[in-house]
Amino acid sequence: MNNVRAILITIGDELLIGQTIDTNSAWMAQQLNAIGIEVVRRVAVADQKEAIIAALDEESSKASIILMTGGLGPTSDDITKPVLCDYFGGKMVVNERVLEHVKAIFSRRNRPFLESNMKQAEVPDVCDVMFNSMGTAPGMWFEKDGKIYVSMPGVPFEMEYIMTEEVLPRLSTRFVSDAIVHRTLITAGEGESFIAEKIKDFEAALPAYIRLAYLPSPGSVKLRLTGRGADGEKLSVEVEAWHQKFAERLYDITIATEDLPIEAIVGAAFAGKNKTVGLAESCTGGYIAHKFTQVPGSSNYFQGSVVCYSVDVKVSLLGIARELIDDAGVVSEPVAEEMAKRARTVLNADYGLGVTGLLSPDDSYTVSPGTVCIAVANKDKVVSKTFQFYYDRIRNKELAVQYGFLLLWKFLNERI
Repeated sequence: MNNVRAILITIGDELLIGQTIDTNSAWMAQQLNAIGIEVVRRVAVADQKEAIIAALDEESSKASIILMTGGLGPTSDDITKPVLCDYFGGKMVVNERVLEHVKAIFSRRNRPFLESNMKQAEVPDVCDVMFNSMGTAPGMWFEKDGKIYVSMPGVPFEMEYIMTEEVLPRLSTRFVSDAIVHRTLITAGEGESFIAEKIKDFEAALPAYIRLAYLPSPGSVKLRLTGRGADGEKLSVEVEAWHQKFAERLYDITIATEDLPIEAIVGAAFAGKNKTVGLAESCTGGYIAHKFTQVPGSSNYFQGSVVCYSVDVKVSLLGIARELIDDAGVVSEPVAEEMAKRARTVLNADYGLGVTGLLSPDDSYTVSPGTVCIAVANKDKVVSKTFQFYYDRIRNKELAVQYGFLLLWKFLNERI
């Protein structure tokens, strides 16, 4: 097999202290996989010369391609460019095209062009400059001892532009790599052990060049098939055939046959059945509505959400009887069921979802922290379920959202 390997280095103290989440590496890995380049390591380093040099020395022995992001701004803590200049034995020069571009940006914004901004146009004379029309910091392409090193801005949309317009086309031309094909199946309702037992004969029969990975998350398990081979077209057909076998064997617990977020899966189900949904959210605070509206076209099936965080709003806006809340408790299945039914009627939807819960300790409640009651209703019936989560407030909210979507999907598809 002709394997081309890459390593991603992200530079910045903000990544190491958790102030910024590294989304760049995930996006870059997806794009590299699409052209047959395997990412074998992801490394984050501080804004320190010694740390950057040590990472370059160590990682260059493990791959042919080193891609870096971060540390290319105009301020004193942005040291990547001078470090790379020293590392590759060059000197800093002004790139006139970049200089004119940076000046034009400041002129359009009616902002003064400062001396520090001149640094954005300086590049090592030993690199190929990759123009960045999305921002002021250019990308830089270096070569040393048969290895390729690319430095790009850490700003995601700037990095994505340079990768798409410059880096990926160059790498595709430079390297002939085996194809990498992924296919994903998403299941819900059963754990890894159950699934592994049910498909163990298929898993044992997989050829060596097709691997199966189990990716569990709350309430669901993804099965990802990854194939690698010289003939991409033939490989795609073979991986798809295995994917179909797994989907047929696991039909009763499969909710999607492609890698999509749960909100997109549920949205597609509503769109496919030409049905609408409305929400009554208490402990989730509108987060389910937010997730729904992240999906393009959600206005075709998502009616809206009543965020009824307080008891008074549950009574005044949804019309839930205060006596029911007093008798059953605000965190209870009867209240969740009324919320689901009222959400459906108030928002003129075919289906309603109600969520009420206690995400963190509060002595005024009789239920234990992490208790969440979720209900789904249509004009004919209502189904409710109580979940007990054991994490912190934010994690419990995320789990409530995930299980709310799963309950909706199962109800809509008559799996409960």
